[in-house]
Amino acid sequence: MTLMLASVVSREEAEIALVQGADIIDCKEPARGALGALPLDTVADIVAIARGRRPVSAVVELPHDISHARRAFEDAIETGVDYVKFALPATPDAAEIIATLAPLATRVRLVAVLFADLGPDFDHLATLARAGFHGVMLDTAHKGKGRLIDYMNVAALTDFVRQCRALGLVVGLAGALEAPDVPRLLVTGADVLGFRGALCAKGDRRAALNLAATALIRDLIPQQRDVEPVSYADGALLGYGFIEPPAASDIDYVFLHDYVVPTEIGAYASELGRTQRVRFNVDAEVSRVTVLDDMRSVFSYDVIVDAIKVILGGGGHIVLVETIAERLAESLLLHERVRAVTVQVEKLDIIAAIVGVKIRRERAHEQTRRPLIAALGAADARKEPH
Repeated sequence: MTLMLASVVSREEAEIALVQGADIIDCKEPARGALGALPLDTVADIVAIARGRRPVSAVVELPHDISHARRAFEDAIETGVDYVKFALPATPDAAEIIATLAPLATRVRLVAVLFADLGPDFDHLATLARAGFHGVMLDTAHKGKGRLIDYMNVAALTDFVRQCRALGLVVGLAGALEAPDVPRLLVTGADVLGFRGALCAKGDRRAALNLAATALIRDLIPQQRDVEPVSYADGALLGYGFIEPPAASDIDYVFLHDYVVPTEIGAYASELGRTQRVRFNVDAEVSRVTVLDDMRSVFSYDVIVDAIKVILGGGGHIVLVETIAERLAESLLLHERVRAVTVQVEKLDIIAAIVGVKIRRERAHEQTRRPLIAALGAADARKEPH
């Protein structure tokens, strides 16, 4: 299950995040940059209001003098937080910093933050795991220059999550994330998705938390399920709860046409070791829900694009277009609102014609009771005007 982390700057914002159902309350000062620390008395105040309701994390700004680092962390721990986050610098002394902080891992959950836009060194992941760190968060340092997904696509982020999981590290993703990014990032299987700007009016991370914006993000991340979860990309959860299924005629069609990707594919010896153009045409039949003018109402075409990238990003040569088509159809049918999908995969360069395969796959009948949000009405009731 993926958790929602909400970054707050005050007791009042913490109360908004708690009421709207955030899973982790994160103490952070956006005015001080991507990972700015709040005053410790403010952190203690937030811990007091959240105690027994949700865990709290706090940011520590790493001192330039490594000998002072432990004292800064110990001061943060004394506020009663459950997690302490810090930016692991891409400097030669990173291993020394990890070793210095390692003894604190028995007192608090330590989370190292890496920045995708600063060329992070993922070789440090194994060192963090050996030192007993709780987890790693992948973020962006420069919030105005792109979202996390602009620096690493879903396939790369999925690989990052798998690498962390293999080391026993809890993994979070953040970095100027927006509402449309949520269904795309859920497929990575990340343990935590972190937000600040998306929870604020007009996406301004320095503005106050907004009830409606926070409710939207909360509704896009599943909280609990009545059946066993389906998986995609090694454990990710897709779907947003349960309502009664719509009538059979309440179907929308979401499509991706003429999407061409260079791909290593083919059964002939002449096709090995080179790429050729492969074109995708995908039509998904999607259960309709009550129309809201936000991401709760849609099955995004971005999910189709991401599924293709995950399949093709697995590495290695693929022999058959049929293999790609079947994997893509299977992946899309894991999404709760997709009832059926038609996938056409074409090879454009093999002969003086277009060749390929076209398949149609449907969700099993007993699985059709699975659309989008269990509580759209409740979500509307929580909204406030912008």
